[in-house]
Amino acid sequence: MENRAVSSALPFAKAIDSSRREQFEEYFRTAPLWILDAFQVEEVDKDVTFVRENDPADTIFFVVKGVIKATDYRIFGVSYDFMTFDRVHAFGGMEFIMDLTAYRTTLRTVTKCTMVKLPRSKFEKWMYSDIKALKHEANLVGQYLLEESRNNRLFLFMQGADRLALLFVERHERHSKNGVLRVTEGRQGLADETGLCVKSITRAVKKFGDEGLLTKEGNRIIINREQYEGLKRIVDQKIDRDE
Repeated sequence: MENRAVSSALPFAKAIDSSRREQFEEYFRTAPLWILDAFQVEEVDKDVTFVRENDPADTIFFVVKGVIKATDYRIFGVSYDFMTFDRVHAFGGMEFIMDLTAYRTTLRTVTKCTMVKLPRSKFEKWMYSDIKALKHEANLVGQYLLEESRNNRLFLFMQGADRLALLFVERHERHSKNGVLRVTEGRQGLADETGLCVKSITRAVKKFGDEGLLTKEGNRIIINREQYEGLKRIVDQKIDRDE
């Protein structure tokens, strides 16, 4: 499939971030034209759960615009956000690769999102007929599982404020604009993503604020480039993130 065919099927694609558009076009570069007819475009509001663990994995989702996160609710009384996605992935693709019939995680939107949906049957037909596309999807699934397992090992051996420092460093590297990261979510959201309690988050935020490693503006946390470097030094003392 040529890039102009993708752009024609998704006229809003020209308005999205160039990096995300390139990822989307690369993913569908070898797709047959009949895949275009199966595209279903949907706008989804912020804080909407669109995939629930153990539901039938009958739809493949691509987030063209916006950010989503994966949440584990299996631990009684705790919701653990273990991965935030801001790149193009086939959500439901892992279940296809592993021949699973039900989704293995819960997904919800962090921001308002534009999504493209494909019936799994159409997605499977394409993958089985296109070895390059199948290899690309398997590579993405492998990268995701590797990153998740590495992050889980890091968090297992990191305590309190160090976990929050790692989260802020990784977010700054992925989401900062002009060297500045703005964290708008509340303490509970940070607790969910780090596996810490709200009290630990509050103590860590105060500690970093007192040390000049972040700035509070109302309910928002601001981290500039210099503050990021300070947080990164804390993280680098604990782990080698370049391995």
